[in-house]
Amino acid sequence: MSARGRGRRGRILVTGSADGLGRAAADSLVSAGHDVVVHARNRERAAGLDALVERGAHLVVGDFTERDAVRRIAAELNEAEPLDAVIHNAGVWSGPAVMPVNVIAPYLLTALLRGPRRLVYLSSGLHTSGRPSLAGVDWRGESAGSYSDSKLFVTTLAAAVARLRPGVLSNAVDPGWVPTRMGGPSAPDDLELGHQTQEWLASSDEPQALTTGGYWYHRRRLQPHRAVHDEAFQDRLVRTLAEETGTAL
Repeated sequence: MSARGRGRRGRILVTGSADGLGRAAADSLVSAGHDVVVHARNRERAAGLDALVERGAHLVVGDFTERDAVRRIAAELNEAEPLDAVIHNAGVWSGPAVMPVNVIAPYLLTALLRGPRRLVYLSSGLHTSGRPSLAGVDWRGESAGSYSDSKLFVTTLAAAVARLRPGVLSNAVDPGWVPTRMGGPSAPDDLELGHQTQEWLASSDEPQALTTGGYWYHRRRLQPHRAVHDEAFQDRLVRTLAEETGTAL
């Protein structure tokens, strides 16, 4: 059986789906018959999604470094058919966009989107090198951000959502170091395995896929950084993001 499992057909948003793992996940979900919403940061990159749109995918466009663009996308999606799941795939490796794209955007979408009962956040094994401190974090991206810190924060956000929203299945996934544009051609992990866990958690009705609060690697549940399940740290993070964005979870 494929990593997609045998779940019912659903409406699934995959952010950052113009290339890499997001593109692979979106393509696979469309092939499985799901109603997929793909996302690109601008019209130029959106042109690369024409083949998926021709196969039935819906398209949203917006730069996740801009909070207003994230809010506009959320409003657009809330006016359409409700989403069943969101794969928060969009991410950047380095530079000023790290915190806005890797943390602020998925937080805002989580807070603003109505309806999704499954949320999948892309983490990384490098989250274990992140610092569980919110002091001095540049959420607006005026300076370069720490990738490891951003992945620790978003993994913690996934665990916090699992605790604070009991009716929602919220999980984080380490896709591995895979040969994408971000990972580079020499990355050692399997590209195919790199996107199957996200699809499975977003769509499968297998018992394991219907659990919440997990940190997954290739469909195996692992122990994340100890701060991830520290409820006090979760609460500080959620409170900080709410104050920073003016949007409560």
